[in-house]
Amino acid sequence: MLHTIKAVILLLLLIPAPLMASSEYLGDKQCYSCHKEIKKSYLGDIHGKIFTKNPRNTLEKRGCEACHGPGGDHKGAVDKEEQGIPMMIEGFKDTDASKDKNKMCLACHKKGKRMHWRGSSHQMADLSCDNCHNFHEKGGAVDYKACLNCHPSIRGKIMRSSHMPLREGKMACNDCHTAHGELQKASVNETCYSCHAEKRGPFLWEHAPVREDCTTCHDPHGSNNPGMLTSKGAFLCLRCHQYGGHVNLPRYNRQSATVGQGCINCHSRIHGSNHPSGAKLTR
Repeated sequence: MLHTIKAVILLLLLIPAPLMASSEYLGDKQCYSCHKEIKKSYLGDIHGKIFTKNPRNTLEKRGCEACHGPGGDHKGAVDKEEQGIPMMIEGFKDTDASKDKNKMCLACHKKGKRMHWRGSSHQMADLSCDNCHNFHEKGGAVDYKACLNCHPSIRGKIMRSSHMPLREGKMACNDCHTAHGELQKASVNETCYSCHAEKRGPFLWEHAPVREDCTTCHDPHGSNNPGMLTSKGAFLCLRCHQYGGHVNLPRYNRQSATVGQGCINCHSRIHGSNHPSGAKLTR
């Protein structure tokens, strides 16, 4: 037993001082002395404002170290330029598994929209919170460009002439998509109705494709056709409706064709009608 105690004491004497100070908290001012470029954005961010002006608990009072952990080792390694001593403090190690990073964030952000994170498509894809969020700026708000890093096929669509106003900053991807998971996946139509409530109905005269799926006619990310339609005017209608019933109309009479004719010139209530005589969606 005596030999064991002596061995432990000897081992402690051989450990470099910075390693023994791993639990030492240094405070924000010490962090600012090196990380000047982060200080301004951090103090203007929701995390910085709460941690420095209105901390709600002991953890938040630690400021930077609330997320990054104690900086004793980190500063000691920088000061002495020693090898083998941690140069990065907790939370931003490149070798950290995503679940370890997320565990830190979910310690505080575990309610509301984040409560369904476990089992979500992003969690299953092994994404970490910092794949999308920049924690030092704008409260970690996600720009649509961050989504395009993993969803490049959408980039071309939002550049088309008729598109969701993502580029203009009038909406964000999470207006339609639940990035943090959900208890029950909303249908396409329910998602669309959250903004386009006037299209919900119920209508006296329904248009079947509209009731089934909005994406039958619309591409929600963008199109080069008006209204984000998946095809041009009458050609879209003709996917379901044949020429037969309108052979004498100018649109289909090659001898008297007129520019500007289209199905919705007459069938204007294309999403549904409540008019007693609206069976053909003309009123």
